[in-house]
Amino acid sequence: MDEGAFYKLDYIVNQMRLAHTMIRVRDINRSLEFYSGFLGLREKRRKDLGDEATLVFLGDDDGNYFLELTFNKDGRDYTIGDQFGHLAFHVDDLDNVISEVERRDWWYRKSKPTSSSNYIFVKDPDGYNIEIIEKPY
Repeated sequence: MDEGAFYKLDYIVNQMRLAHTMIRVRDINRSLEFYSGFLGLREKRRKDLGDEATLVFLGDDDGNYFLELTFNKDGRDYTIGDQFGHLAFHVDDLDNVISEVERRDWWYRKSKPTSSSNYIFVKDPDGYNIEIIEKPY
């Protein structure tokens, strides 16, 4: 690669920022209760595509990254693909989150005692894996 092309590529790569992740949801209200009511994301914008779909963009207070919930209105069902892993969120105090998960009587899985990270996995209303990691200090 010539030097000019390298600097152009470097400039482009340095300008890239993660924009959003889109997941399809079966019930927009249940999903909003989970992502907003439980995880604390805030609805940043919504786009209604008529009879086709509703798109809801959620973000944290910093607004650097969005989760797009797509609700298709045609009644289709989804099979979660086996290539998708999980979404992950940081928290300051995982014990408070675990207390809330237990209060809601939700299934969760804790990190292994040998893990260097303290985390749990829960599932959203559509069965997506959500990792909640305690920030290391």
